[in-house]
Amino acid sequence: MSRLQQLRIVDAVLTNLAAGYINDEFIADSILPRVPVTKEGGKVPLFGKAQFIEHRTERAIRGATNVRDPEGVKTLDYVLTEYDIATRLDYREKQEADFQIDAVETANTMEILRLGHELRVARMVQNPATYAPGNTITLAGADQFTNPASDPLGVVLDAKAAVRSQIVREPNTLWMGYSTYLTLLRHPQLVGLLSTNKDRILTDDELKRFLRVDNLVVGKAVTSTDGETVTDIWGDNMGLTYTAREVDGQRSYRVPSFGYTLVKQGWPQVDRYPESGGKVEFIRATEINDAFVLSKGAGFLISNTNA
Repeated sequence: MSRLQQLRIVDAVLTNLAAGYINDEFIADSILPRVPVTKEGGKVPLFGKAQFIEHRTERAIRGATNVRDPEGVKTLDYVLTEYDIATRLDYREKQEADFQIDAVETANTMEILRLGHELRVARMVQNPATYAPGNTITLAGADQFTNPASDPLGVVLDAKAAVRSQIVREPNTLWMGYSTYLTLLRHPQLVGLLSTNKDRILTDDELKRFLRVDNLVVGKAVTSTDGETVTDIWGDNMGLTYTAREVDGQRSYRVPSFGYTLVKQGWPQVDRYPESGGKVEFIRATEINDAFVLSKGAGFLISNTNA
């Protein structure tokens, strides 16, 4: 047993709570889904166009076997990062609490860890340098969606075509910041596809159907540097990605996709340790992961949607 394993007393109950933690305001995992890896470092494949092509596999009776020549596989060296945060609880606080304070503080520590992950992914996927040349656009003037005469459907369709030309598949996931989302819900062009009532607001399902995507996610999370003023993590931007689907509830980083969050198998974990003197206990949550874009051509960024 390693020195780290000897020192760490893992709380199974709180670890299970942490593993099941979900905040619906966060969208990073919908863009760069979590997949387990057994080691903190290694290699993962970078996906080119050939990995997205669907090959002919049907064979007629007595027909020849379908044959393909493999493309050389490029790889990315990865090293995961450990992230942790602990909450300090005095024994008197635990005695006086009329609620399950350990469970509450486990949720709070996980919220902090996932907020950090959301910020890192948001910075990555809202950065034009993350995408292939030609797979970004910055809207200005009459093209911005706050202009009633703009054409958001046309912008999205053009973006989908650009991704398809890179990877031979259309993107299946559309993400957007909250301000972009509010603008599109009442955009005259989109509302006009459904109703003559210009004051009508679209539902999420209608918006998803009009923009022709399988998955629509809206970044509603906020952050604060001073605990008072909050700002949106996701700005007036939107993006399209091809995100690999789950198979039997599982994903693998070997399946072509825009990218993944690689997570060390068995994490997050929650452990407890005492402060000197024994009257204060720390509840600590730890994650070991990092997010990676593995196919720059499998995404498209649309920036500055609002004036």
